[in-house]
Order: sequence, then structure tokens, then C-alpha cells
Amino acid sequence: MQGRHILRCAVRAACLSFSLAAAVAAAQEVVLGQVGPFTVIPVPDAPELNQGIQAFVKQANKAGGIRGSKVSFFDLDDRYSADGFVEQYGKALERRPVALLAPIGSAALTRMLNDKLLDKGDMVIVNAIPGAESLRSPGHPRLFHLRAGDKQQIEKIVNHARTLGTTKMAVLYQDLAIGTSGWAVAEQAAKDVGGLELKGVKSGTEAAALAAAAQAMKQLEPQSVLIVGAPRFMADGVAALRKAEMRQSLFVLSYVPPGLIVKLAGAEGARGVGIAQTYPNPNGITLPVQRDFQAAMKAAHPNITTYTSFQLEGYLTARTVAEALRRAKDPALTPANLEKALHAAGEMDFGGYRVDFSKGNVGSKWVDIGVINADGKLRY
Repeated sequence: MQGRHILRCAVRAACLSFSLAAAVAAAQEVVLGQVGPFTVIPVPDAPELNQGIQAFVKQANKAGGIRGSKVSFFDLDDRYSADGFVEQYGKALERRPVALLAPIGSAALTRMLNDKLLDKGDMVIVNAIPGAESLRSPGHPRLFHLRAGDKQQIEKIVNHARTLGTTKMAVLYQDLAIGTSGWAVAEQAAKDVGGLELKGVKSGTEAAALAAAAQAMKQLEPQSVLIVGAPRFMADGVAALRKAEMRQSLFVLSYVPPGLIVKLAGAEGARGVGIAQTYPNPNGITLPVQRDFQAAMKAAHPNITTYTSFQLEGYLTARTVAEALRRAKDPALTPANLEKALHAAGEMDFGGYRVDFSKGNVGSKWVDIGVINADGKLRY
């Protein structure tokens, strides 16, 4: 009898402890943050990611939050510099977010890893951009990558070109981590696929440097060209190659908005350019995830009628954090528990887009190739 009494007391104590923990969690506010280049950078990546995150936050709060806790969101401008990122990262830590979402820039992220910022404060980062291998291998246990990386994108493009019968391909790559890392991946992919001669030309971002690189590329007489670098570099690269009268098939990575290529290279120059895609068509209607995203965007941003991949990426980044926390065994909404929950959640299917961190810190390898059509729109 005494044993049963002790057991009942232990069970009641455990239940009470869990109930108190759940009550504390419910009283918490789930804080999410974004440190990114909202100024200086000449592409709309960070603002569009921000719009997608905001759309999910509003959708989640309308549905009761995360485990009964309201979700709040803040953003800080790092001015597209490594020093700016370090400064704003420190300010973000003071606000005690559960996670920092979708920081942008190889310089900022390299500095973050080199300075071991993730070891100096309680922070988890979900979905760093870009997906250069130098930022993923070895990476950091608290740095989670949602999108397929540059390696998967480049391999997809190289294999696609070889399938189309390409035997001579060239790579125009930026003298920056994302570019040099991408060139190394392309070299290995060409060896793996076989029957493909690959040559590379490195360039800076200045107009004169790109013009000279375009002429060097022309001399190589490739059947297709892959351009790897920061978004503006890749778009400027397309414009420079077209100006050099190169009409070959051109490919870029997923970070480049089609509209930027049209703006810099003209509608005719942009036509036929292939862009790797790491998310489904944000304007499609066949997948549940597309419809959920569009409903959230309409509610949060009714003036926006055409959606971008970066908006969908922001939405899915925030949704991934929320889903992992919902599945967490420990109800405390902390960065440490989020880190455990992301690995323990298994496959998270958002209705046509799946994320799984059970085997590592890269959640998706989904890659497709979209092509800019005559109207300057991306055709999937």
C-alpha cells in the first residue's frame, strides 16, 4: 500500500510539474527575429523574406499562436556588411528570440562563424542565405539550413545541361566565398556526370571586370554558362554576357529575382535564362502549401497580388520553427529546446514541401529549374 501511495504521489507530482511547465510556456511570448540587409543591398531579398515571415506570424496568432503563446517578430538592418551584422546580432540577443530567421550574405555569415557568435549567446538560426558549402561544412550545430544548398542547385544545373546534350560548359564565378565555393562544386559535378568539359573565369563586381570576363568567356565558346555569386553579380553577369553577344543558355542560382535580370539585361537578354528554384512556384495553386501561403499573404499584405520565392521562403522558415516547437516534448519555448525539437520532429510535410532535420542541419534538397519567358516571368 505504501508503495502504491508513493507511486500515486510521484505521478501527481510529475503531472503537476508538467502542467506548471505548460502554463509557463503558454504565458511566454514566442519571439522571432530577423537581422538582414534592408538597405544598401540592391535586391529585395530581405524585405520579401520579411513579408513572408510577417504573413505566417499573423496567420499563427489568428490560430492561437504556438502552444497558446503569442508570436512576436522584430527585424534589424545590418546594412549588408559583416560589421553591421555583428552589431545587430548583439542587439538581437538582448531581445531573447527563440530563433533568428534567414540572415543574408556570405560575408556576414562567414564572420558569424569565424567569430563564433553562436557560441557566445543563446541563439538558434534557421535558414541562412546563401547556401554555399563553405557555410554548411562544417557549419554549426545551431545553424539550420532550410533551403537546398548551392551544391544541390549546381549539381541540378550541371546534370540538366548534360541531359540536354551539353559537352562544353563554362562557369563565371565571383571572387567571393559563394563564387569560389560554387566553382569547386561545379568542377566536381562535371567530373561526376562525365562527358562534360568545364572551364571557369573568375571576376570582380566592377563593370570593367565583368566586361573583360565576358570576353574571356566568349573565347571559350561554351554551349552553356553557369554564373555563380551574389545576386547582383549573377544578374550583372547575365547582362555582361548578353552585351558580349553570347546567346548560349545561361543559368544562375536561386537568389536572383527574375525582374532584376530583366531590368539589367532587357527582356530579350533575360529570355531563356534558367534560374534554380529551391521552393515550389509561389503563385501556383496545386499544392496545399501554395494555397496556405497565398491565404496568409492576402491577409497580411492585401496590396501584394503577385508573390515571390523569397516571400514563400520567409513564410516556410517561420512555419518550420512553429511546427518544430509544436512537436517538442519539452513545452519550454527556448532556443535550446528548439534545437532539439528540429532534430526530433522528423519529416515536416507542409503540403507539398517537406523539411527533415533528423539526419543533420540541412532540411531540404528540393531543386527545380525555372526559365524566364518572353514576358519576363518565371515559367516552372
